[in-house]
Amino acid sequence: MAALELRVPPLAVLGLAVALLAGMEWLAPSPGGVPLGLRPALTTLLVLSGAAVALSGVLSFRRQRTTVNPLSPDQASSLVCSGIYRFSRNPMYLGFLLLLGAAAAWLSSLHALWLMPAFVLYLNRFQIEPEERALAARFGAEFSAYRQRVRRWI
Repeated sequence: MAALELRVPPLAVLGLAVALLAGMEWLAPSPGGVPLGLRPALTTLLVLSGAAVALSGVLSFRRQRTTVNPLSPDQASSLVCSGIYRFSRNPMYLGFLLLLGAAAAWLSSLHALWLMPAFVLYLNRFQIEPEERALAARFGAEFSAYRQRVRRWI
């Protein structure tokens, strides 16, 4: 089985990204950004969307009685292709990205214009690619067919 390159839980990566975003706004505030009047509504929309997308991924895993632990993809007992996994191979990470967007909206941070793509690139390289290698080793042609049908993010 393929080992993950880094063993940092994705939720911790999200926490670090939010902390970095807040720190950057504190040290070097962005000019412009989200107007003050729109921040609560946009933040709420992104938090609710992100939480719903991520939790639907967790619930799909629970229904299939397979591991939710992102650091142990080789422990997966089944390949989940139903529910939200019909639309995204990584809804939990997509939900995290929406939550990072919520933090950016709340902080009205233009730093998110580079931090959010960096977050995606980091997860692709150090979390998703190793997970996909482990799933390919475990589920073979079934995972290959699923991978061709469903996009990585959306």
